[in-house]
Amino acid sequence: MGDVSGRHVIRGSVSLPESELLWRFSRSSGPGGQHVNTSDSQVELRFDLARTQALPPVWKERALERLAGRLVGGVLVVRASEHRSQWRNREAAAVRLAGLLAEATAPPPRPRRPTRIPRGINERRLREKKQRSETKRGRSPRDWT
Repeated sequence: MGDVSGRHVIRGSVSLPESELLWRFSRSSGPGGQHVNTSDSQVELRFDLARTQALPPVWKERALERLAGRLVGGVLVVRASEHRSQWRNREAAAVRLAGLLAEATAPPPRPRRPTRIPRGINERRLREKKQRSETKRGRSPRDWT
């Protein structure tokens, strides 16, 4: 999701500038090799959603509302430590952040328009129910004399 200019595309022509992202690196608890205790491969990506100017106001409101449970002081934090290399973890965190923001800024779905059941189908269902009821009533032993 990141490109050469340091921008991360959310959707369409809207993207996050690298200047609004804060990267932090620390030692990862995941898989490692010989230099596992010396390399800072875990990535923490912070994006200040409350103060950003990169998103249109409508998108920003939607994202703030939908991501309210994930925000800490208006800041969205994404961590990645599944890869051994810091570079791949950076890419994973950027992709995850872009995906979260794309989902949170998506327009709400159209309301469902209720459909009516055609009269013929309903009448046939009722007719079959009555037939089944007659079949079962015919099995009862109360009329035998």
